[in-house]
Amino acid sequence: MYHLEKLLTFSQEEFDEFIKNRKFIHAAGGLVQNTNGDFLFMERNKTIDLPKGKLEKGESDEEGALREVEEETGVSGLEIIRPIIETYHTYSMNGKDVIKRTAWFLMQVEGSPEPTPQVEEGISWVKWMSKQEVTSYIEEGYASVRDVWYSANI
Repeated sequence: MYHLEKLLTFSQEEFDEFIKNRKFIHAAGGLVQNTNGDFLFMERNKTIDLPKGKLEKGESDEEGALREVEEETGVSGLEIIRPIIETYHTYSMNGKDVIKRTAWFLMQVEGSPEPTPQVEEGISWVKWMSKQEVTSYIEEGYASVRDVWYSANI
């Protein structure tokens, strides 16, 4: 789990204690690859990121990931290939400590559809990036996004 961008490790007992007084949010997102071999990345709040968001009531990780990626990027016709990793990170919202668990999926899409950023979510741009471009930018992103990228083994 990342807390203030620092990796924390816990026993199960320590984790249970850590989350006891925090709000727990379930989210899902995706690393999307097009048929040209490029990957869909975005800038959110001036930091490189991947599309993700909170699950709606009764929604599975897969359903939420597909919905969130489409909402935040405008790219439809997505197909989940496989799960990648689950990440955990903390932040504060309205004075309350939050832990967000995000289930990540590798996705694909036919062609190279033009993405559209969901600006009301703080997303300034969305674009297709080659593996080489991602490699040059990934260290500027959130630690959990780096974990997704490296765990995808692409």
